[in-house]
Amino acid sequence: MPNLIHLFVTYPFWAWMGAGAFLLAVEIGTGTGYLLWPAASAGVIAIVAAAFHPGLAIEALSFALLTIATTIVGRRYMPTPFRHKGPDINDRAGRLVGRTGEIVRPFDAGLGRVFVDGSEWAAEVADGAAEPAVGARVEVVEVLGAARLKVKAA
Repeated sequence: MPNLIHLFVTYPFWAWMGAGAFLLAVEIGTGTGYLLWPAASAGVIAIVAAAFHPGLAIEALSFALLTIATTIVGRRYMPTPFRHKGPDINDRAGRLVGRTGEIVRPFDAGLGRVFVDGSEWAAEVADGAAEPAVGARVEVVEVLGAARLKVKAA
């Protein structure tokens, strides 16, 4: 451990740049966004250490305070493109609600097959709706378990 402190005291710029590069590499590997601001803060402290030589204690305290400040500001004001407010884009079945399709196999006891958005799906008739004939247009009302749709006449 004394060698690490000696490194910081002797070469503060390169020590902080190394710490920032390490944090940035871990951030790139994880993609969480949590280590981006500490990595940037380490880069700023590297420049401060090279210009002013404030000492290890001041550098460490400045790094901690700058990390807290940049994290708060970054999380509050920077856009977050990965958050979405709509349905899961990978949930193909979930996006079918409200779409229209066509009956491809006749319904028997409320169960049949429909063609919606380029795929054939198992379907059942919505409560109280009449069983539509083959070729009739239907609207998806709900997505049920086991990739089955609940439909009604469109």
